[in-house]
Amino acid sequence: MQTLCEMAVDVLTTADGVEKTTKSRRYAAQWFAAREAGTPIAVGRADPPLRPARPEKPELLDPRDVPKRKPGSPQGRIALLHAVAHIELNAVDLHWDIIPRFADVDMPLGFYDDWVRAADEESNHFKLICDCLEELGSFYGDLPAHAGMWRAAEDTVSDIMGRLAVVPMVLEARGLDVTPGMIDIFKRAGSDNAVRSLEVIYTEEVSHVAYGSKWFHFLCGRHNLDPKEVFHSLVRKYFHGALKPPFNEEKRAEAGLPPDFYWPLADQPRPKDPLSS
Repeated sequence: MQTLCEMAVDVLTTADGVEKTTKSRRYAAQWFAAREAGTPIAVGRADPPLRPARPEKPELLDPRDVPKRKPGSPQGRIALLHAVAHIELNAVDLHWDIIPRFADVDMPLGFYDDWVRAADEESNHFKLICDCLEELGSFYGDLPAHAGMWRAAEDTVSDIMGRLAVVPMVLEARGLDVTPGMIDIFKRAGSDNAVRSLEVIYTEEVSHVAYGSKWFHFLCGRHNLDPKEVFHSLVRKYFHGALKPPFNEEKRAEAGLPPDFYWPLADQPRPKDPLSS
């Protein structure tokens, strides 16, 4: 029987997106079946690669070199979905990577439950968006994508709290800000399948941000640290640039991120509440 860390490394070293996400979902099902049966799979140890295996396509470019397309056009909507598919595939690897990368940190089994579940859901998100692309006559790999997605993982390769702060609590929280606008674009275009898929992603991403917040606060409590101060310090250390409003304050709060965590890191001051004066 493979350990959970061995499963994670197998996902990380699989290049093809469909094969990667199929393995991800199979391993997640095995993990939860064993947990339900009362015979949990051992977490174990395994060495993850610094970078996950990637398919030959899409071509990966510097973010500044990725062509910009207007989302109101058919090609722009394809490009938007392609970008989402790329994000979801990277998220699969990010969630599996945290398991073997920090297996030396003593964490409850619930920590592994959360990231296996998140990886499983991201795998489904990738499939949903690939189906949307196929419906529009395209596929993942048909367009270039940016190569910056894995930088946060490399920057936090030896810092579990930095990883939690930057990946779920900054990068995935950004998805809560921008996804409603994407849903509106596809509603106006009458793309019902894309709307349904993005709504699934939007709902489930709240949980992924919440997992990050929960385990970040858990580790802060373990070390008697102030979560807000540590979060600000780690984001300034590892995240390249300021956070960009507008923020989805309702969904961020639902995920355990209060405004005083992210507004001090924004590239503009928080608007004054007209009811506060």
